[in-house]
Amino acid sequence: MDDLLYARAQMGMSLAFHIVFAAAGIALPLLMVLSDVKARRTGDADYAHLSLKLAKGTAILFAVGAVSGTVLSFELGLLWPHFMGTYGEVIGLPFSLEGTAFFTEAVFLGIYLYGRERISPGLHLFSGVMVAVSGAASAFFVTLVNAFMNHPAGFTPTPSGPVNVDPVAAMFSPGWQYQVLHVLLASYQASAFAMAGIHAFVLLRHPGAAFHRKALSIALPLACVTALLQPLAGDLEAEHIAHMQPAKLAAAEGLFETQRGAPLTVGGLPDAQTRTTRYGLEIPKGLSLLAFRNPDAEVKGLDAFPRDEWPPVAKVHLAFEVMVGTGSLMALLALVTLLLRWRHEAWPEGRRVLWGWLLCGPLGAVALEAGWLVTEWGRQPWIVRGLMRTSEAVTPVQSLWVPFLTFTLVYLFLGAMVVFLLMRQVAGTLPGNTESHSHEVGHVH
Repeated sequence: MDDLLYARAQMGMSLAFHIVFAAAGIALPLLMVLSDVKARRTGDADYAHLSLKLAKGTAILFAVGAVSGTVLSFELGLLWPHFMGTYGEVIGLPFSLEGTAFFTEAVFLGIYLYGRERISPGLHLFSGVMVAVSGAASAFFVTLVNAFMNHPAGFTPTPSGPVNVDPVAAMFSPGWQYQVLHVLLASYQASAFAMAGIHAFVLLRHPGAAFHRKALSIALPLACVTALLQPLAGDLEAEHIAHMQPAKLAAAEGLFETQRGAPLTVGGLPDAQTRTTRYGLEIPKGLSLLAFRNPDAEVKGLDAFPRDEWPPVAKVHLAFEVMVGTGSLMALLALVTLLLRWRHEAWPEGRRVLWGWLLCGPLGAVALEAGWLVTEWGRQPWIVRGLMRTSEAVTPVQSLWVPFLTFTLVYLFLGAMVVFLLMRQVAGTLPGNTESHSHEVGHVH
């Protein structure tokens, strides 16, 4: 493996770990606040206990996310110095604002955790809301950087570097709103599905566990709403990509030839050598209709671009199919759950539905990772699309296998610790556990 591949592998591995921690850090505070609000409205100690458990989970993920995020900030400078040296001043504003949001979240998380029963109930709830808002703001600003890399704007490119820099225009590059919406929904969806899957598992083993029924009632609304909104957000982003990043769309769909009335290919194995996608199910004119709202619209295939500017077609297509497939399964489960909720006027607790949520619990994280791969692989060979290739941005330092191995071990350790600590949080709520809710929560405000 050459140094470019080591650099990409290390960055990819770091982001693959960090994105899970970050997504949970965005969504858990919202679930925490929803539980807190429910506790105040009902006076039920179980909801207050749940909000405390979610607050502790948020603290664990916040700490690990801080470590992995710090590593990523170093990796940007160490592995991609030419990228940061050239475009650092252009995209420095969202990075700075993300840091501000991070510290704001840390302050209010501390108030929420340690201010319980020490400050007024209203201020305590406000601190929880600020944790949720700050977490979403962090994701918002980081996603703006990625949107810039996909569609650079806000400066005039010259051979010596960017001039006439407008940091605000660069921060809000074309299509930022679609990517931000897609990322935020994916974060809430992945976390809500994981939470629902965990509590569904406990309820399958302990059907009478009241605490876990209530926890499921907090997770299911967010999971269902985001699962149904996400396909709409994805459609908006796909339409934008069709206009602004046609090579990415062509790779995602395995479309090698430019054509009118392009079919939508479901499944299949793209072969860049023969320029065909085998074994796929084609829906006539489906891609033209979805991408341009016109069944006879022309869709650019990969043949419209130089061969050395093609993304890795097979990888992008596979990741795209995984994202769409898992998203469709989650949307179907959400629709069935909401229909049962409407018919019975209560969240369903039947074993079949619980098994569905248990099996689909990990799919949010799978879709999140697959969507990130589509975004990053689909932009290749560019680190800043159309302006700087990934090979031009990489560090000249040799022997990158050493930091790659080191950071891989660090992330494996962090991942194992997170799983261990979160499992302890869940174990403390299992039926028969001697932990007293009243001792931990004190009282419901």
